[in-house]
Amino acid sequence: MSNELDSVVESARSAFAQARTPAELENAKAQFTGKAGRITELMKGLAALPVEEKKARGAAINVAKQAIEAALNERRQALADAELQAQLQAEALDVSLPGRVREPGGLHPVSLTMERIERIFASMGFDVADGPEVESDWHSFTSLNNPPNHPARSMQDTFYVDIDGEDGIPYNLRPHTSPMQVRYAQQHVKKYAGRQMPEIRVIAPGRTYRVDSDATHSPMFHQCEGLWLGENVSFKDLKVVFTDFCRTFFESDDLALRFRPSFFPFTEPSAEIDIQFQSGPLAGRWLEVAGSGQVHPAVVRNMGLDPEKYIGFAFGMGPDRLTMLRYGVSDLRLFFDGDVRFLRQFR
Repeated sequence: MSNELDSVVESARSAFAQARTPAELENAKAQFTGKAGRITELMKGLAALPVEEKKARGAAINVAKQAIEAALNERRQALADAELQAQLQAEALDVSLPGRVREPGGLHPVSLTMERIERIFASMGFDVADGPEVESDWHSFTSLNNPPNHPARSMQDTFYVDIDGEDGIPYNLRPHTSPMQVRYAQQHVKKYAGRQMPEIRVIAPGRTYRVDSDATHSPMFHQCEGLWLGENVSFKDLKVVFTDFCRTFFESDDLALRFRPSFFPFTEPSAEIDIQFQSGPLAGRWLEVAGSGQVHPAVVRNMGLDPEKYIGFAFGMGPDRLTMLRYGVSDLRLFFDGDVRFLRQFR
């Protein structure tokens, strides 16, 4: 019996040593300790033996089984070690190669422009307001004297989401940041209810969306609205504020402004603002940079204010356009292509 069990143990060790993968090893294991394995068959034969012989033979079989399991675990560990070594070899680093340089990051050129705009207007006493990019129809259009079916809406064709507002009209991705003028003014009126209300001075920079895409337009772009309302704010104040802003932004006093009559439903009278550099590569050309005008009485009323008492101006400009002019970039799409080679120069 001892010779038979020794032979089984040696056969198991040999079979385990020949296994090259964990799957082959498990197949070899089944030949010896599986349900139909040789050790299992020997254990089944104990039932027919006398008690004393059963004890002695059973103990010998258990010793053989333990030896087989020890050989099995040893081979399992050897295969695992070999697999780990192969993986380490495959993933080994060549320390003689040059290291990977992690370059310092930087703000996007449009972000730099937005921060610059905020700093300049903050120095003139303007707050900075931020609001939702998914807007109701009332805030995006109707509150700005642009009711449903008004032809001026076609100039600001926007994207809509599949959710209806309280008025039954779907919410939209705001085509401008003008809704923040109304939102901020309403909050301002509520804050100072029953008290003397200070003038409203605020800018609203942020992302906006329109169905448009070419070298100077993008479906997603940035805009900065401005609003100054008070009891004695005139068009002259608009000219002074915007002239000072442009000269500070472009770091040039050698710059002229002109106001061209235009139409916007939320201002009356309305004007486009052009600038002209007197020197440099853009010298002598009039360049449109903003729209502006005196806030329409209907809009003032929607803000919760009396248009007979409060008067002021609003303007809207494109930080993307200002960035193009400041850095001499001819194609707006370069800002949003994500080309690190282009963006790196603005760090």
